[in-house]
Amino acid sequence: MKKTGLYLALAAALGLGMTACNRTDAPASGSAATAETAAPATQDNPFFVQSDLPLHYPHFDRIKDADFGPAFDAGMAEQLKEVAAIADNAEAPTFDNTILAMENSGQVLDRAATVFFNLSSTDTNDARKKLDADYSPKFAAHRDAIYLDGKLFARVQSLYDQREGLGLDAEGVRLVERYYTDFVRAGAKLSDADKAKLKDMNAQLATLGTQFDQNVLNEVNASAVTFDNAEALAGSNDAQVAAAADEAKKRGVEGKYVVTLLNTTGQPPLTYLSNRDARQKIFEASVARGSRGNEFDNTGIVSQVMKLRAERAALLGFPNHAAYSLADSTAKTPEAVNDMLGKLAPAAVANATREAAELQKMIDQEQAAKGEPTFKLEPWDWAFYSEKVRQAKYDFDESQLKPYFEMKNVLENGVFFAATQLYGITFKERTDLPRYRDDTWTYDVFDADGKQLAIFIFDPYARESKRGGAWMNAYVSQSGLRGTQPVVANHQNITKPADGQPTLLTWDEVTTMFHEFGHALHGMFSDVEYPYFSGTAVPRDFVEFPSQVNEMWADWPSILANYAKHHQTGEAMPQALLDKVLAASKFNQGFATTEYLGAAMLDQRWHQIGADQVPAAAGVMQFEADALKGDGIYFRPVPPRYRTPYFSHIMGGYAAGYYAYIWSEVLDANTQEWIRANGGLKRENGDRFRATLLSRGGSKDALQLFRDFAGHDPKIEPLLAKRGLDSAPPR
Repeated sequence: MKKTGLYLALAAALGLGMTACNRTDAPASGSAATAETAAPATQDNPFFVQSDLPLHYPHFDRIKDADFGPAFDAGMAEQLKEVAAIADNAEAPTFDNTILAMENSGQVLDRAATVFFNLSSTDTNDARKKLDADYSPKFAAHRDAIYLDGKLFARVQSLYDQREGLGLDAEGVRLVERYYTDFVRAGAKLSDADKAKLKDMNAQLATLGTQFDQNVLNEVNASAVTFDNAEALAGSNDAQVAAAADEAKKRGVEGKYVVTLLNTTGQPPLTYLSNRDARQKIFEASVARGSRGNEFDNTGIVSQVMKLRAERAALLGFPNHAAYSLADSTAKTPEAVNDMLGKLAPAAVANATREAAELQKMIDQEQAAKGEPTFKLEPWDWAFYSEKVRQAKYDFDESQLKPYFEMKNVLENGVFFAATQLYGITFKERTDLPRYRDDTWTYDVFDADGKQLAIFIFDPYARESKRGGAWMNAYVSQSGLRGTQPVVANHQNITKPADGQPTLLTWDEVTTMFHEFGHALHGMFSDVEYPYFSGTAVPRDFVEFPSQVNEMWADWPSILANYAKHHQTGEAMPQALLDKVLAASKFNQGFATTEYLGAAMLDQRWHQIGADQVPAAAGVMQFEADALKGDGIYFRPVPPRYRTPYFSHIMGGYAAGYYAYIWSEVLDANTQEWIRANGGLKRENGDRFRATLLSRGGSKDALQLFRDFAGHDPKIEPLLAKRGLDSAPPR
C-alpha cells in the first residue's frame, strides 16, 4: 500500500511504496557512484525537476546513486519549508490552504525517494545499501517533524471538526478525515514528552528495519548450497544443471554446482530433486537463515523491534501493535482476524494431514518396491512426493507444462490478452525509453478509446541484487489534482535461463504473473482527484483483493488456450493436459493453506503481546514454536511459509497484516463467484469492476467498494469452497 500527496513523499521516503507480497553489489547501469561521492545539489540533479519523458517516466539513463543524497536533503528541507508555511499561515485554515497545500508538498522528495526505494528493492548495490542505512532514521525524523507539529495539527483538526460544512464532495470530506486520522495515529495528540519518546522509537525502528532487511538479503545469498557433482542434482533438467554450474562459476567455485535460495521456507528444487540428502541440505539451509548466530542473525533485531512496537502502541493508547495496526484496516480488530484465521486453521490442518497420509503411502510403496526400509515424511519430502502424487492423479507434472509457458508469450498473449478481453485496453512494447536493467520490458498501455492510459514496466528475473518475492510498485501515481498518469512496474523472481535458452515458467509463476498484473491494473485504472487516494492506496487487507481476482483468468479456458502454446512448435497445449491442470486446481491446498496460515498466525502472535511478553533474542525461536503449537497450526511436515528471522513482510509494511492475503481472498472468492454467475469473461463485468472498484483507489471505504460491486457483504463460504476446505476430502 502506498499513500500519496504529503504521504506520497513521506511513505516513499520511508520505503513503503511496495505492494506485495535479496542481492549482489552490481549497480544498475550508470549507477556506480558511491554515497560519499554525492554530487552537489544543483539543477543537474534529475530529481529537482519533473521528468520530461512521456508520463514523467524516470530518467534511468541520467540517475546516478550520487543524486539521491542531495535530492533527499533538498527535498526534506523544501517540504519542511512548505509545511511550515502552512502551519504559520495567518489566514484561517481552509481546505485549499491546508489540505491541498499538504497534498502538493514534498514533490522533490517524492520523486527521489520513490525511485530510490523501488530500485533498492529490485537492483540494490553497496551505495544504495549505505544510503538506506544512513537515511532511514532521517526519514523517520522528517515524518515525525511533520506529523507532530502542533500548529499544523490544529489546522487539520479545525477542518475535521467542520468537515461536513466545507462544501466539499465526498472525496474531499474523506481526504480531511484521513489526514486527521493519520495525524492522530502518528501521535499528534501526545504530550511533548511523549512525542520525544515516540520520535526516538521511530528512529530506532527505522534503523532496525533496514538492518533486518539487509541481513535477510545478505544471508539468502550467502546460504546458497554448493554440491560437488551433478549427481546431487538428479531430477534436474539440463537447463537447471547448467544454471547451477553457471552460478558456481560466478562464485569462484567452477566445476561445482550452486543452488541459490529464495526468501521463503520452501525452495523450488525440492519439487524435482530425487536425491533426498540434497533436498534435506537445501531445506535445512533455508530454515536456519537468520538464527544461526552468525553476522546475519536477526533474532536480536526481532526482539528489539517487537518490544519497541509494543511500547509505541501502548504510548498511543493501544493494548498492542496489532490493535494499533488493525484499527486502520478493514478487519478493524485483532479479534476479527483471530476469528477468521481460527475458522480456517482446523480445516487446513485436517486437509494437510490427509494429504500427508497420501504422500506417506506413496513413500512406503516406493521403498517397498526397491526393497529398502521406508522413512517418515519430512518437510523436505513434501514438494517432491506431492509432485509424484500429482502425476499419478492427474498424469502430468510441471515439466510437461513448462514448454507451453514461454514467459513473454504468457505476458502478451495471456496476461495482456485477458485485460484486453475484460477491459478493452491494449499494449504496445516500446524500446526508446531508458531502462535500469537490460532484461526488463516497457509497454505503453492504451485505453479502449485509444488514448494512453499508462506505462507498464515488466521486471521478471531473479538476481542477487533483488529482494525475494513478487510485487508491484508505482514510479508515477495518477492524480487529477496534479494531472499525472500512472507509470507502474511488476517484479518477479523467475530464474534466468542460461544464454540462448527460453524462459519457461512453472504454473505458479504463471499465476503470479496474473496476480501482480492485478495490482498493476489497480494502479493503472486509478481515476481519483487527490494523490492520497491514488491506485493501491487502500488498506493492507484490501490491496491484495483485486490482484487475487485477476488470477482467475490464468486458467480461464479461452485465455489459457490463447497463451498455452509450445514455445518451439506453436502447438496448443493438448486439451487433455489443459483439463488436468484445471482438475488439479484444488490439489495440495491443505499444504498451501497451512503453510500460509502458519505465517499469518505467527505474525499475529508476535504483534498481540505486550512489551513485557517479548522474549530476548535467545527465546525468539522458542516463542515461534510455542505460538504455532498454541494456535493449532503446527504440523511438522508443513512449516510456515516464513520463519520469524527471515519474515520480511512483518518487519516492514505487513506488520500484523500478513493475514491480509487470506482476508482479501474472502473478497476475491465472493467476486469470482459473482463474475461467474454473471457471464464470466465479458466487457460488462470488467467495466463494472473497473468503475465501482479498481478506479476508486482509496477514495471510499474499502468494504463499501466491495459492496458497490458485489451488492452484498462478503461471505466466507466461497473461500472454503475455492480452497477445498468445505469439509470435502481433497480430490
